[in-house]
Amino acid sequence: MPLSVVSVPTKKKKPSLVLTLTVAGALVIGGVAAYWLITQGKPLSRDLPPAANVIPQDALFTVSLTTDAKQWKRLHEFGNKEVQAELNQNLVQLRDRFLTNNGYDFQKDIAPWVGEEITLAVLAPDVTKPPAKPVATDGQVANSQQIMMVLPIKNPQNAKNILTQLQAPQGGNWSDRNYHNFVIKESAAKTGEKFSATVIDSKFVVITDTPKATEKAIDAYIAKTSLSTVPGLAANFPKVANYQPFAQFYINVPTSAKIASAAPNRQLPAQVLTQLQNNQGLAGTVFLENQGIRLKGVSWLNPSSQRTLAVENKAGEMQKRIPAETLMMISGSNLKRAWADYVSTSQGNPLSPIAPEQLRTNFKSLTNMDLERDLLSWMGNEYSLSVVPVVSKVGADENFRAALMLLVKVSNKNRAEAAMKQLDEVMQSQYQFRIEEQKIAGKTVTNWIGTFGIPTASHGWLDDRLAFLTIGAPITEKILTQSGNSLANAIEFQNTLPSQLNPANGQFYLDVDRTQKNFPLPLLFPKQQALLAATRSIGITSAVSDNRSTRYDIFVSLKQLEK
Repeated sequence: MPLSVVSVPTKKKKPSLVLTLTVAGALVIGGVAAYWLITQGKPLSRDLPPAANVIPQDALFTVSLTTDAKQWKRLHEFGNKEVQAELNQNLVQLRDRFLTNNGYDFQKDIAPWVGEEITLAVLAPDVTKPPAKPVATDGQVANSQQIMMVLPIKNPQNAKNILTQLQAPQGGNWSDRNYHNFVIKESAAKTGEKFSATVIDSKFVVITDTPKATEKAIDAYIAKTSLSTVPGLAANFPKVANYQPFAQFYINVPTSAKIASAAPNRQLPAQVLTQLQNNQGLAGTVFLENQGIRLKGVSWLNPSSQRTLAVENKAGEMQKRIPAETLMMISGSNLKRAWADYVSTSQGNPLSPIAPEQLRTNFKSLTNMDLERDLLSWMGNEYSLSVVPVVSKVGADENFRAALMLLVKVSNKNRAEAAMKQLDEVMQSQYQFRIEEQKIAGKTVTNWIGTFGIPTASHGWLDDRLAFLTIGAPITEKILTQSGNSLANAIEFQNTLPSQLNPANGQFYLDVDRTQKNFPLPLLFPKQQALLAATRSIGITSAVSDNRSTRYDIFVSLKQLEK
């Protein structure tokens, strides 16, 4: 694996837009939590990464990276210098930790015999004894997780003497011992880490940062309690596998949730932990394409879980009614159910971006209406939430405005009209908005007119079942008279949004480039600005296959690295 070649996958903010984007992110994580699973073929462990036969089944996380130099070179063509430098630093640290510091030179010692991919795994901590007290180094808390690197052997002849040729890390000495008839070489580095290596049946070279982890790999291989035996993994992973991917990954959801819950100051509420325990795993495959990175993922429920998924794949029509210049769009099959899913994982959860109980309370205090009974009860069909920009004729940045637009196919038009009428009355009586109706393209539109005589919000019907509500800049005429100039026909949208999952349960689209220029996104993770600067757009499509498993596709359109 050529770890030296790396790259990326990668005026003030208006409060209303920040809230919009935050809500959208919450719905992506909580509401649109259903993906489509393509069912094809029989569950065969040979479709898994080879290292799955060695890594213990309780591993928290695994990632397999290609050893194909051409793919690494292709990845190097994306992004920007800042992101590439960051990734290069991280990968070089891994290379040095497991290879260079253990006497290996990748091109000289590894490349001649290694297989098509190298796998890194984070193992679950040993629960038989309390974890050691973390040791702080340079202000950082030491990482207590055990790390394993598995290198499949493609050429046993070239690899048979690899252990005898090893140099001890950082001038130390190797010691040999036997474990279940496997020779384990061990050496303590000056950093305090105890590196360990072994060859398993001329099939795998296993390098770990603790001898105990090497024993776990041998035990898993002998007892057939490896990752390949995880319930559902062998059945589901082939549905996202492909020939010569750039990377493959697996996340052990319930075990990871338990550990996250036990972390200081990061405890998950009991109901959230229970929800996560219903899930067994999340796996995926990453591919490099000419314009960016594609990820195909699959998740499935724990076999013992009583939870089932609702098979609703009714999304995909709303983008035909949304303006082409839309910055962000999220759509789904059932807004009522999406809200219920979000509530089930977010209520009482301090990590949730927006507390559902707070939304309920605020809506009640502002409108004297019940969010679920008066609104969501008739929103049990396809919906979309979008941010639509409005640019003045002069095109100056300070004149750039946007509207939040909700489209929803109603299940009961009478209840919908009654609810909107009640909302009109509240806006007029409590907030002194002037309520006026107008005709646009033959359709009746109700406007909430603010202090300066400008519509602050508008609502009406695009057809007999499709209701719309816009808040912010006036865009009603645009959505009623677009004449085919829709988001569905926009080239960037078509090139970004994955379309293989059809019918879909939900979709998400974000024009990162234009959004960043006009409405900077909230800071959510380190190095975010550098990653977003390297990204054009992001598209996600999800769909439900059956009541036990889900599938999703993601495409990240990336900029080419400037030479």
